[in-house]
This record gives sequence, structure tokens and C-alpha cells, in this order.
Amino acid sequence: MSKAAIEGLKPEILWQRFYEISQIPRPSKNEGKVVEYLRKFAKEHNLEMKEDKVSNIVMKIPATPGYENVPVVVIQGHVDMVCEKNKGTVHDFDNDPIKLIRDGDWLKADGTTLGADNGIGVAAGLAAVTDDSFVHGPLEVLCTVDEETGLTGANNLEKGFITGKMMLNLDSEEDGVFYIGCSGGLDTVGLFDIQYTEPKPGLETYELMVTGLKGGHSGLDVANGRANAIKLIGKLLNRLSVLKFRIAEINGGSKRNAIPREAEAKIMIDPVNEEKAKEIIDQFVEDTLLEFKVNDGGLEATLTKLEVKPKKVFRKKFTRKIIDVILAMPHGILAMSPDIEGLVETSTNLATIFTEGDILRIGTSQRSSVEPAKVEASNIVKAVLDLAGAEEISTGDGYPGWQPNLDSKLLKFSREFYKKKFGEEAEMKAIHAGLECGILGALDPELDMISFGPTIQNAHSPAEMVNIPDVEKFWELVKGIISEIAEENK
Repeated sequence: MSKAAIEGLKPEILWQRFYEISQIPRPSKNEGKVVEYLRKFAKEHNLEMKEDKVSNIVMKIPATPGYENVPVVVIQGHVDMVCEKNKGTVHDFDNDPIKLIRDGDWLKADGTTLGADNGIGVAAGLAAVTDDSFVHGPLEVLCTVDEETGLTGANNLEKGFITGKMMLNLDSEEDGVFYIGCSGGLDTVGLFDIQYTEPKPGLETYELMVTGLKGGHSGLDVANGRANAIKLIGKLLNRLSVLKFRIAEINGGSKRNAIPREAEAKIMIDPVNEEKAKEIIDQFVEDTLLEFKVNDGGLEATLTKLEVKPKKVFRKKFTRKIIDVILAMPHGILAMSPDIEGLVETSTNLATIFTEGDILRIGTSQRSSVEPAKVEASNIVKAVLDLAGAEEISTGDGYPGWQPNLDSKLLKFSREFYKKKFGEEAEMKAIHAGLECGILGALDPELDMISFGPTIQNAHSPAEMVNIPDVEKFWELVKGIISEIAEENK
């Protein structure tokens, strides 16, 4: 469907910009094509533009005549997207455009992530260039890179790259909510030297797969009770241990900030035990759905015989060790906020497991709105890895949280406009996810920020979708807040 999916949608200019962005491959750490699009866009519209060493871009939009002296407002979003696809979907994220599909009031993609996170926010910034239906002071459209896999753009932004002291971060995903705080994050990774041996004669190779799960954002969806495919395959392998199998390879998950939807293991077992193995698997699915049938009821587990036989398998003790690590590794909510009802304060995500030659790599991520709690969550994970004898344990630099400022002038303008425009109060929330606001606020403590956006569901998964009516409301909100600031300060 693609272009036809946005025909007739309002606001037309925003949807057109989103369509253009969606046709440009933009995986994290490989945003060169979309950065080139932004350069051309700035040139075509005669905008002053700056680009830094990591390809962050800021475009400067001149004020509406008569509003040149009001405060500069920054519109900010990130250009990269999480690249996830369903098994069986043929899509090359480095070269192929996203195929858009309209489904009632929702815009989706065909078997892949949609990229509304944060393509809608970037599209809004670009729409401001040519939409003359609202008055505004000087605007700066800040487009950052590699938010999803390391916050690289924000982390490398130099002081003074933007001049505005009020910023609209358009990277939130809930209509009617202004976000005023976020969690910080940290990655913790363990490496194991795989202990191999030759497989015993008579064993056959099988592929064990866990699929059908929802996955989702490891922060936003952690409270939704969704299953983790790596945890499930660990539990299933533990049940199959009575058959004395050996692992040849195990892989699961794909991104540090996504709950794993799928996991697979190549195992070798005596073929006389094939039917018994399938009975165990069927019982496992039945038992597991008792726990997840409401929140994640699509679980499938299959065992398929393979013709190719591996030349080596994990040793018996190493097989047991890896199963135990998966079973022991914490995943999910560690603490709820005592201050904000319903807010997850601290969590950890068992994100990935990969067999890479002679190395087994286990990746996790921790989040918390309390800095010491984030560090302690990482320490818990490191303790599990250390007890299991990981040869190398490492943590990333992490990123800071964003502390709420209830005295924010920008928040006051925004709440007042929202009530005037929509006849109700907007909610104020903190989010259990990383926003670039934390880093940008640390770079410039004078920066006054809020974050908001239209309703986006299932971000970071192929089920991602954005609510079409909410996008129109979102654009009215962006324009209205900017106009309120201009009129107030004229």
C-alpha cells in the first residue's frame, strides 16, 4: 500500500514528511541516507543548517514577521529507528523502504517496525518549515542520530549547537500526556568461552524454536506482563534435560532495548526421544499459557529435525551452566516508584543471547529513575554472570535520567494551551524509558523541556502502530504551544 496508506490523512504536510522519511532506510548507526535527505531538505527550503561530527543536524526556521525577538523554541527528534521484522518477512533495513498499511484508525507496517518512533516527531519538525498556519518565533529543528542503540547523537552534542532554551521533545507515545521525567539506563554484558566437544554417534540435530510473542519496548512494555523468549527457551531446555541433549547453538533477541520475541536453539538428541521431546514441548506451552495467556497468548514452541549435523556441541557441564544462567538471570520489574503511582522505578531486561564462534554473549539492560538503583540492578546481573564463571563482564557508560521540574514555564504554557484547546487537563507523567532529554538537560541545565507525542503502540516490534486521529491532535498541540510562547513573549 505505502503511499496510498497516507492519502487523505490530516495534517497532509506532516504525513507527507513521514512518508518521505519512511522510504529512506535509517537503522541505528547507519543513518547516512536520511542525513543526506535532511541536508537536501534544508538546502531546498533555504534554511540555515549546522551538522556536527556525528551527523546531528539543526535547521533554523526564521520567525513569523513581527515575532523575531521572542525566545527560540527547539523541536527535537531522532532520525534512527529500531529495525525488527517478523520471521519470514523479507526486508533489508539497509536498502528497503518501509511498506505502510492503513488499518482503520491505525497506520502500521507490513511485517516490520513502522518507525513512527521517532519518525512522527521528525516529520513534525520538518512540517513546521512549510506550514504557515501558525505564528512562531525563531525555531530550531534538532535531528539527532543513533538514539535507539546508544544515544550517540545526544551524547556527542556540543554545548552551543542549539541556542534555544525551551525544547519540545517529540519522542513520547501517549496522547494527552506531557512527560516531564525519564529513567536512566545502563547495559551489562557477559561473555563466556564455549566449552565444546564432539557429538556422540547416533544423535540427530533439531531446531527448537520459541516464537509468537509480542516483545516490545523493554522500558515502556515491561509492566505489561509480556513473556521473554530467552527466559522461556531456558525453561524449556531445562524440562528437556531429562533427554540428555546437547546444545550446538543458541540465539535469541535482537536489540538491547527490546523484550525478546523469539529464541532458538540447535540441539542434538537421540531420535528415539523425538516424540517424548514433543510431548514435553506441548506440555510446556500449555503450562506457560496459564501464566501469559492474557498478556502474551501467542506462544508457539516447535521442534524441527535438521539434516546438517554440527561438528561440535557444548560440553555437558557448559550446557547445564548456560541453562542455569538463563533461569537465574533477573528480568522485569525490580521496583515500583513510591512517588508516582503506576510508574516502574527500576527494571532489567534479559535482551539477547548469541553464539558467536567460540563465544557465548549474553546482553542485558537496566533502567531506573534513581541513579544508585540503576547501578545496583547492574550489580545484580553482574553477580549472576560472575557466579556462572563468565570470562568477561562489562557495562556501558549508560545515560542519565531527567528529573521533573514542576515549575517549568514551558510546562505551564503547554498545560494551559491543552486545556483551552481540548477542554480537559493533560496528564503529567515520568516515563520508564530513556529520553534524550536527560542527556541534553545535563549538557545545558537551563534547558526547559517537555516530551509528548501521539499514541504509538508496540514500539520496537513489528506490531508497532500509530493512531491516525491522535497525529492530527498532536500537530495542533505542537503548533499551539509554539504560538502561545510567541504571543506571550511578543
